[in-house]
Amino acid sequence: MSEKWTLNVAPAADNDPVFVGVGEIPSGKFPDRGFIQALTKVAVLALKDAGMVPKDIDTIMLIPCLHSGADQADLVFSRMVEELGIHGTCKSSYMVHSGGSTSDNAVRAAHGLIAAGHAQNILVLQCERWGSADLQEMITMLSKNGIPGEWELPTGIQFNAIGAMITRRYMHASGSTPEEMASVCVTLRNWANLNENAMFYTKPLTVEQILASRMVADPLHSYECPPMADGACAFVMTNTANAKKRGISNAVRVAGSGGCVSHYCLSQEADQAVLGWPLAAERAWNQSGWGPEDADIAEIYDSYAAVTAIALEGIGIAAKGEGARWFAAGHGDPGGKLPMNTNGGLLSAGHTGVGGGTALLVEGIRQLLHRAPSKRQVENCQRAIIGGSGGSYMDAQILLLERIKLGA
Repeated sequence: MSEKWTLNVAPAADNDPVFVGVGEIPSGKFPDRGFIQALTKVAVLALKDAGMVPKDIDTIMLIPCLHSGADQADLVFSRMVEELGIHGTCKSSYMVHSGGSTSDNAVRAAHGLIAAGHAQNILVLQCERWGSADLQEMITMLSKNGIPGEWELPTGIQFNAIGAMITRRYMHASGSTPEEMASVCVTLRNWANLNENAMFYTKPLTVEQILASRMVADPLHSYECPPMADGACAFVMTNTANAKKRGISNAVRVAGSGGCVSHYCLSQEADQAVLGWPLAAERAWNQSGWGPEDADIAEIYDSYAAVTAIALEGIGIAAKGEGARWFAAGHGDPGGKLPMNTNGGLLSAGHTGVGGGTALLVEGIRQLLHRAPSKRQVENCQRAIIGGSGGSYMDAQILLLERIKLGA
């Protein structure tokens, strides 16, 4: 029997949670752009997009940064409440963390707070400085965090090696060629070329360039590894009653949610060519009442091409073993049958750490609100699949979002 999740997402209740605004600044290398400066900027942008001002916010939810312990401490100790000038009016400021799937879980937490009446207007903030951080510290972090010290760390494994092992396993299981794997990166770059906030906005990319680039961790070439970037984004959630009172006519709701935590150690994953996506998808589809054929866009975590190809198959977008070939056929490209990672994804918009998944979520909300620039806005976008994964792809998390019209 299919498992049913119980979160009530019916849009009728006044306290039903909805997304009403997003903010983002360019990703890349910005050594002179301050951490708090960037967070404040995206907060103001998101609030303006939502038709709000800082004093309207009663809860701040923070996506963590990994570049600096001091900056992380500032977030934990409510620095942004002071920066936004909402002392006293803000009831709570705290952090949610599950790696690359943090944004999915932050949405669930914010959704629950609003639905239960514990919060009305929630501002979710993220900023990362991976592009400008000390390189040696970054290498050390990505060679140790989430890698078991007893068993895997002594082998020298680090995150590019983890990506390479998953890629090799997927290529073996699916029969995908290096050219087909590289085509995933080309699709993402095609979208980044339409996104002025993307790290590689003005730099086209071809399969030939990818396969001619330096080998980093066989079979991954340098253009198949995520570029570390500085970046920041934010979104605002409220309830339908408040949205209507503010004259908001269209918003975005959570229609379904599903997740699966499949391992901690990569070596304990039963099948690296499948991961937790099929079970997460079953849970999400059961809750939403619609399926992959009903989606207009998908925004799926893409730190490596194989991670996204595996997710496509588990979600049901592509047939088993056909994820990479789905991309090679152009199905995820601008004008394709299911636009995929329309901001350029982590591989071309830039990997902003835990924020890579947040940027994909923000892009999905933006598309559903019909507020993307015209050159990349997907026509009549109504439904979106959002997917995230954290750690050594320890989990698969899915949010199914819908555009809704609010009554008078």
